[in-house]
Amino acid sequence: MRFFYTLTILFYGLAIRVASLFNRKAAQWIHGRRDLFAGLEEFKKSAPSPLIWFHCASLGEFEQGRTLMERIKKVYPGHRILLTFFSPSGYEIRKDYPLADHVTYLPLDTPWNARRFVQMAQPEIVFFIKYEYWYNFLSALHREHIPVYITAAIFRQKQLFFRWYGTWFRSQLDKITCLFVQNESSLELLHRYGITNAIVCGDTRFDRVKAVAENPLPFPQVERFAYGYPLLMAGSTWPEDEELLIRLMEATSGSLRFVIAPHEIHPDRIQSLLKRIRQPAVTFSSLQGAEAVEASILVIDTMGMLSHLYRYATIVYVGGGFGKGIHNILEAAAFSKPILFGPNHRRFREADDLIRSGGAKCISSAEGLISAVQQLTGDPDLYRRSADAGGQYVKTHTGATDKIIDSVQSHNKSENDQEN
Repeated sequence: MRFFYTLTILFYGLAIRVASLFNRKAAQWIHGRRDLFAGLEEFKKSAPSPLIWFHCASLGEFEQGRTLMERIKKVYPGHRILLTFFSPSGYEIRKDYPLADHVTYLPLDTPWNARRFVQMAQPEIVFFIKYEYWYNFLSALHREHIPVYITAAIFRQKQLFFRWYGTWFRSQLDKITCLFVQNESSLELLHRYGITNAIVCGDTRFDRVKAVAENPLPFPQVERFAYGYPLLMAGSTWPEDEELLIRLMEATSGSLRFVIAPHEIHPDRIQSLLKRIRQPAVTFSSLQGAEAVEASILVIDTMGMLSHLYRYATIVYVGGGFGKGIHNILEAAAFSKPILFGPNHRRFREADDLIRSGGAKCISSAEGLISAVQQLTGDPDLYRRSADAGGQYVKTHTGATDKIIDSVQSHNKSENDQEN
């Protein structure tokens, strides 16, 4: 099975090379890996300090593991941090992350790449975030007796581990030191198949959004823009979301101000959105005092702001629910904001939980969005109950990072005791 797995990986790499001829993201994927071994070798030669390796698929997983990285750095101050990404959308945005001592791409998961990377990096501890199971890397780390932890993992019956052909994939999970899973249902599923190296720790995203809400970055331009008006903050939107928001803009007739942060912010995407908006609008990068007074819509065209901007919102709309699935709603909930989103949210437990508690509402049309906003702005008691529900939900689900740190320290102490 390993032969067929590696063959699939090689075909994937070939497909990316072909796609790189006409796809910008695929080209970044290829170009970014070109000198990664040389860069890693130079980094290792620069200092002899022990190394802890974090791997994230993309930006979302980075944010999920960020609080853990920050805590690990405090617990192990003499260790350096190696941070790897699989996707350009994570690497390009976080390649200058100051807490990491070296940021690079993960090479293609072939046996020779995995062996070379692990022998060169020589990490003492490895954390893979959520869904990252690269089996040749797991084998290479296992051969070197390096502890590997999967954090914030979720397991469902439909995953390949539990299919009729999943025996080999399941067996690879035994090479992981501990699977820190988010919920009891994941743990029960693993136990049903004889996988016992797992414990329930919860979701580290809650720790991250709580930390941001407690120390948000200020954006005085946005504060001045919204001053005196209720503000609808729309985060990670797609064109399907924006069609509903444009209808809401027309229905509210200037009584509501809007901040829209599209999921993609390349210039063509921003210009397309501005052309569809039929009211005065301004981008954040060109925001001036006079424009802030005249415009009723602010379009965010800068990365890294969204999770902090929710502090200024009256109501939050989170995009993606009319496509592949909603984006991060916990960032808004941490600021105790009522949340609205589209119908594709079934894979997200927090969405169902917040709907049941009254902290969020699913809408399926422009009319539904208009009605929900009118209800929240017109009924102070309803607004307060919805806002409080979100903040309380986040508060009661924090603590995963502490549990992971305690478990890792306990395992390392046990290993050291055995060696002595």
